[in-house]
Amino acid sequence: MTTSLSWPHLPKVFQDRTEAGQLLGAVLAARGPWPSAVVLALPRGGVPVAAEVAQALQAPLDVVLVRKLGLPTAPEVAMGALASGGVKWLNEALMARLSVSVGALAQVQAREAQELARREALYRAGRSPLNLTGHTALLVDDGLATGATMRAAVQAGRFLGAERIVVAVPVAPPETCADLRAEADEVVCLHTPPHFQAVGQFYGDFTQTTDDEVLALLAGP
Repeated sequence: MTTSLSWPHLPKVFQDRTEAGQLLGAVLAARGPWPSAVVLALPRGGVPVAAEVAQALQAPLDVVLVRKLGLPTAPEVAMGALASGGVKWLNEALMARLSVSVGALAQVQAREAQELARREALYRAGRSPLNLTGHTALLVDDGLATGATMRAAVQAGRFLGAERIVVAVPVAPPETCADLRAEADEVVCLHTPPHFQAVGQFYGDFTQTTDDEVLALLAGP
């Protein structure tokens, strides 16, 4: 099920990730209690949003590590993604259409796997790997474009034993939300604008989130 909430009183451009998270948290909280929910942020930009959601729902906050696999010739375009637990998602149709070689994929994958391992060690800081058995996993990012990283996160959530997976984001194109319906149990999105170019166009402040900011938010108040 997809819940798209392009309500008139919601801003069309969020001030920053904090405001986006507060609004997303309010919408989710209004839907009732979430007793078994774990809020999982996609670092780094998803963490400030997820921190506000976790506070609104009085739910624990953690991260699910995901790295986009960008096309060798256009790194901003995802041909797939890696996630915690050895999960890999590939857009095989896109790779075939653009004749991405096995060697080129392996090169990108090796680089992103190294960064994934670095972030896993840094953000988990010795904490046990996630075990989502019996929990609802609320997967939160600051927005979606192609949805490649979120698809990998959904697969990671399934691998980690989540009973139910809900994707919750402030903004995404309608076709991406529609595609994710086949992956997640529910998709909640505040805005699904038809003329979508990039997530950043819907934020007044879209400054890159740093590792230090992520660690501070995960440490809590």
